[in-house]
Amino acid sequence: MDRSLVVRAQEGDEAAFRELAVAVGPALLRVARGILRDRAAAEDATQVALVQMWRQLRQLREPDRFDAWAYRVLVNACRTEGRRSGRAARVAIITDVPGADGNLGAVLDRDQLERGFRRLPFEQRTVLVLHLYLGLGNARIASILGIPEGTVRSRLYHGVRAMRAALAADARTMADLTVAREATR
Repeated sequence: MDRSLVVRAQEGDEAAFRELAVAVGPALLRVARGILRDRAAAEDATQVALVQMWRQLRQLREPDRFDAWAYRVLVNACRTEGRRSGRAARVAIITDVPGADGNLGAVLDRDQLERGFRRLPFEQRTVLVLHLYLGLGNARIASILGIPEGTVRSRLYHGVRAMRAALAADARTMADLTVAREATR
């Protein structure tokens, strides 16, 4: 991020902040959607984060760390929005409608991944999104979230394990349903 743009925005330049918002807004929205798993909640959280960023920008001591600070504000807004909206929106389970590309298996796999991801605690989901969606390293994630790097590693480890367990449980459930369906025929 352009340091001079951040400094101008800190001095109250609305046009500079608008440029910052346009530059970081799409990435913030992607991260919010990854964390909250709901488009409307993600849009709300992103909007709240941008407003908070405008209000709190003067408190940012290191303009060079604007990106990390912006993600931290967003994560806090996502946490608040997640609590407000009941933590996660409901997922419709698609079982007999092929996807737009005609590949039912891909739709079912995506649905299964979505359900598994929603089961993760907020903290694990956040670390996984920052790591997998943004490709950030552990040190950068620790800096953004204000937690030790070891905590990031732990959340990644446990998040991946929880996802694997959820996917395995869903696979067993799907296999049981298939066997039951075949038995009734």
